[in-house]
Amino acid sequence: MAGAVAWLGVLGVGAEGVPYLWRSGQPERVLAQSIPVPAGYRRVPLRKGSFGHWLRHPPLKAKGSPVLLHDGTRKRNQSAHVAVLDVDVGTRNLQQCADAVIRLRAEYLYAAGRKADIRFHFTSGHEAVFSSWARGDRPLVQGNRVQWRRRGSADASHASLRRFLDIVFSYAGTLSLARELKVREPAHLQVGDVFIRGGSPGHAVLVADVAFHPPTGERVFLLVQSYMPAQEIHVLKNPADAGLSPWCRIPADGPLRTPEWTFRMDELKRSP
Repeated sequence: MAGAVAWLGVLGVGAEGVPYLWRSGQPERVLAQSIPVPAGYRRVPLRKGSFGHWLRHPPLKAKGSPVLLHDGTRKRNQSAHVAVLDVDVGTRNLQQCADAVIRLRAEYLYAAGRKADIRFHFTSGHEAVFSSWARGDRPLVQGNRVQWRRRGSADASHASLRRFLDIVFSYAGTLSLARELKVREPAHLQVGDVFIRGGSPGHAVLVADVAFHPPTGERVFLLVQSYMPAQEIHVLKNPADAGLSPWCRIPADGPLRTPEWTFRMDELKRSP
């Protein structure tokens, strides 16, 4: 799929200093400086400007910040996270789990000058392409039928991207995103990979950083998620190993347990 191909392409982009366009000014905290690796581990090398490097350095809200829902109230479970990304969740109940993965992917592509690669699939299978949206095309959805027609004004601004993403969030989800990705071997886990179960309910969490232990090669990783109802994207704790928290190990045998979901290891995916 074209959307899956675009996902692969972003991992190797060599542009320098890809910004976080939803905010202005320098952040007080970023993920890589706020969450150190476990003793004896090193972060895997990532090319500056790549999607992985960008995911490693997002702005964070102040230490101790609660996870807020789309309506501004606190999420009921405040024990699952160690940090909150400083990125808006919107005011509607849209930016949930798969949508957070889509949001970060689209924001990176837009900021990296790859607007033509911003494309996703609705659960119906129909493709939503930002470049068409930016020309004024809008979806007419009737049941499982989607037709794109020129009904809007041309606008390729970041504000237009956010409106486009709200449409994608409305008609895409874990089912459509899971179809775009392919199963990945856990031993080769990389920043940008996704643990995902398509369904209703389903869930998705994004690998935001990876470190390794030089003597053994063992990899550990950080996970970020949104959830239901729509809520701020946050870095998860590791419930399986309090001493390593929040870094997760690849389970030697059995599933990956996160604070609010359990994944099979064959649910680790990446673009083909």
